[in-house]
Amino acid sequence: MQIETILNKPVKIGKIKSPYVKVFLTAFLTALSFLLPYIILDKGLFLFFGDYCVQQVPFYQLAHDAIKSGNIWWNWNTDLGANFIGSYAFYLLGSPFFWLTIPLPSAAVPYTLGPLLALKIAVAALTSYGFIERFVKNKDYAIIGALLYAFSSYSIYNIFFNHFHEPMAFFPLMLIGLEEFMKNDRKGVFAVTVFVNAVVNYNFFVGEVVFVVIYWCIRMLSGDWQITAKKYLNLVFEAVIGFFMGSALIIPAVLAITGNPRTSSLLKGWNLLVYGWPQRYFDIIHTVFFPQDLPSAPNFFPDSNAKWSSVAAWLPMFSMTGVISYLMAKRKSWLRRIIITCFVFALIPVLNSSFVLFNDAYYGRWYYMAVLMLALATACAYEDPEVDIMSGFRWTVFITAAFALSIGLIPKFSDNQFIQIGLEEDPVRFWAYVAIVALGLTLLYVVIHYYERGTTTFATYATVSLLVVTSLYGNLFISTGKAYGWDGDWFKKTAVEGASNIKVDKSEFFRIDVLNGIDNQGMFWRIPTINAFQSVVPPSIMNFYNTIGVTRDVGSRPDTSVPGIRPFLSVKYLFDQGNLSSIGMPGWKYVGSQLGFKQWENTNYIPMGFTYDKYITKQQFVISSSKDRVLLKAMVLENDQIKRYKDILSPYNPDEDNDFSDTALAADCAERRKYTCSSFKYDNKGFSASITLPKKNLVFFSVPYDSGWTATVNGKPAKIEQVNIGFMAVECDAGTSEIRFNYTTPGLYPGIAISAVSIVVFAVYLIVIKKRNGKHAEVKAEQENN
Repeated sequence: MQIETILNKPVKIGKIKSPYVKVFLTAFLTALSFLLPYIILDKGLFLFFGDYCVQQVPFYQLAHDAIKSGNIWWNWNTDLGANFIGSYAFYLLGSPFFWLTIPLPSAAVPYTLGPLLALKIAVAALTSYGFIERFVKNKDYAIIGALLYAFSSYSIYNIFFNHFHEPMAFFPLMLIGLEEFMKNDRKGVFAVTVFVNAVVNYNFFVGEVVFVVIYWCIRMLSGDWQITAKKYLNLVFEAVIGFFMGSALIIPAVLAITGNPRTSSLLKGWNLLVYGWPQRYFDIIHTVFFPQDLPSAPNFFPDSNAKWSSVAAWLPMFSMTGVISYLMAKRKSWLRRIIITCFVFALIPVLNSSFVLFNDAYYGRWYYMAVLMLALATACAYEDPEVDIMSGFRWTVFITAAFALSIGLIPKFSDNQFIQIGLEEDPVRFWAYVAIVALGLTLLYVVIHYYERGTTTFATYATVSLLVVTSLYGNLFISTGKAYGWDGDWFKKTAVEGASNIKVDKSEFFRIDVLNGIDNQGMFWRIPTINAFQSVVPPSIMNFYNTIGVTRDVGSRPDTSVPGIRPFLSVKYLFDQGNLSSIGMPGWKYVGSQLGFKQWENTNYIPMGFTYDKYITKQQFVISSSKDRVLLKAMVLENDQIKRYKDILSPYNPDEDNDFSDTALAADCAERRKYTCSSFKYDNKGFSASITLPKKNLVFFSVPYDSGWTATVNGKPAKIEQVNIGFMAVECDAGTSEIRFNYTTPGLYPGIAISAVSIVVFAVYLIVIKKRNGKHAEVKAEQENN
């Protein structure tokens, strides 16, 4: 049959029937089939490895605790401090799944992540069913398509990135809203779906906009839809107003990443046209025929430079059988054009990068949208008896075998030395995935052979077989991932329950350092730390680390080669799990052990809020050696700041004071401790400090500079100076000064205002539409009566 929208009447919420319940429960229970065994294994926790464990678990608990305590402005446990709303809008603040944890006690939050993951997958199945069922007559085939989408390799692969399932779950709603608007002239739905997707994840929303534009253009050019100028303006209005309704979260989030080096690096030159890694092309093609391996351990094409890129699109069991058959049979279909367009975009770098605003980082994180199209094509192909499924089946088997045999049997050499039979990195995992694919195709062939396509019986047996393959695949993926992870008992005691088990004196502010631990160890313990694995932090942090020669991309992990930044950043304790006899930095003494970590105390510790008597120009600092130690000798100032404060600070002369020995470091720290804040306390709105000075001076705080900060000294507004490459200082007079810094999330209040106005405008729009529809109905009724 020619693909067209079967549903010609608006869907009414009150008339949702059993297929929705069926697909939701089927997906939820299937997800539990490969999640629950590991939840039981880890005594209630679902633990995977990598980003899932060290980001998603602590992020959920940190955000949960912050919101329940009202500490939603500046978060002290994210890197050196961060804008809470701006930093976590990307990860979870727009997720309705996260908000389900708010009524629960803090200790219960880590235990919800497994069930919530199953719920996300079930919602993805539900929403994709709502989209796919519009294009098939037999709803059982829509269920197959929905399950293929929900359990695609994109979904399973991104268990590693827990927050990727939110856009996957809600994206189909935007296509449903667009279909309703264009096909059924139903107003308002599209705007709501735009709002939902924009708020759920603003970063993924960029790619969704690109895809929806492609979808709309191809549908229009294919002649499926008709539009007038008035209808087009209505559509644009709904898209814009839907986006603006989410401004309360979107504007603070966008402002928080403005200036982040990761968002400003763009593709250029030949990188616009061709990938620099030949294996990447094969990787892209193979990913629709095989499940993608672990994000951190690519196996089929290890040199494609696509770690963590989410290049995954395999449909369990069905693979490309339905898609290829559909492409061969429906040569004039809009869906065929969209699928081909998706492949073209994937293979050309500049087109692929359009989904991430042409950033030079390689990602296939938009693939879930293409997967939805593949799932739809599969459902349509298998429902339609006129489609020659076996032609697509044969092509799929041939290509699958070609990949498996060429990669699996070609000898591998290194420096002319034979390594193994097979080019893959891990033969066991490689052949395990080949076996999963082979099993799926075998079961599918049996179902095709014995049952008539297009019937409910075929759909039933195909669905059961699909669920078996999905469960096996899910268990294989998670078990191999857990092999790279941590012991569950250790992780539970040291990380999840670590905050209640670690004992440190918190009578004064300090930060900790962690060696040989896990990422975000301090976040788990709810102690300020210089170690962080969080991509969205103030640009001032990025600038600071990059200027002093410490790489800061997705995480802050300064090594022991820069010992001076520990006292500079008020690091008092260091925890080492490597059982080192010496940590290789001056001024540290061993004071005991906790939770399997050796605990060291910094004898050069400088309390938060201290002063300098010298300054160094930024130009001098950039070319100086031992930058971390220079920071303990002089405050880095810009030229205009030097003009303002040259009377209270003297210039630092690198030629006269070039002693960067460990003894000099201790002496410099002692100098910085002479005049420090006698008290430093932070709260939900900012921080307060008190200091007594013999003369006027700048008081430095190693708190990242952010435009949301305002300050007062003794109750009077004070100018905040950005000093020391990204931190803050205020001028205080001689005597005792009471210092107060308050933080307000940049863009929050304007965003709330825009959201409020937009919601009112949208409500008026709906009222006008309703009245207009009522008048049209009355006119139509009168005409019929006459």
